[in-house]
Amino acid sequence: MAYFSEAMPAPHPNFDDRDFWAACAEKRLQFQACAECSTARHPPTPVCPRCRSFKVTWKLTAGRAEVYTHTTVHHASHEAVKPNLPYVVAVVTFPDVPGVRLVTNVTDIDPKEVRIGMQLALWWDVIGGGMHIPRFKPSSSA
Repeated sequence: MAYFSEAMPAPHPNFDDRDFWAACAEKRLQFQACAECSTARHPPTPVCPRCRSFKVTWKLTAGRAEVYTHTTVHHASHEAVKPNLPYVVAVVTFPDVPGVRLVTNVTDIDPKEVRIGMQLALWWDVIGGGMHIPRFKPSSSA
């Protein structure tokens, strides 16, 4: 079952992030990294911000994350999210891919209980058309 309704717009992959979304379609969460200096980055970009290299590799994460910051949304910005109000939008970090932050949702918890530093586990939200969105829930309920 999808977290948001089927009316929620899907991502539109572009040249820079198509490999990210292709991996998500296979339920693999990976982040772009520089093949020269190993600096990980998200969202994907054509040039390393640290050493300016165009050489790219990808780092797979095990799916363990931590809440870096979060907010609770109380007003729908799209009709598809109304049934989920309130919901949590969070920026999460990954211990196995330092330097990367991902904007996502924290689910399966009362929004009032979400805390900075909370340990999370990845789950895959099926959104149709072969696409999956990485979302997270408290690791104790994984």
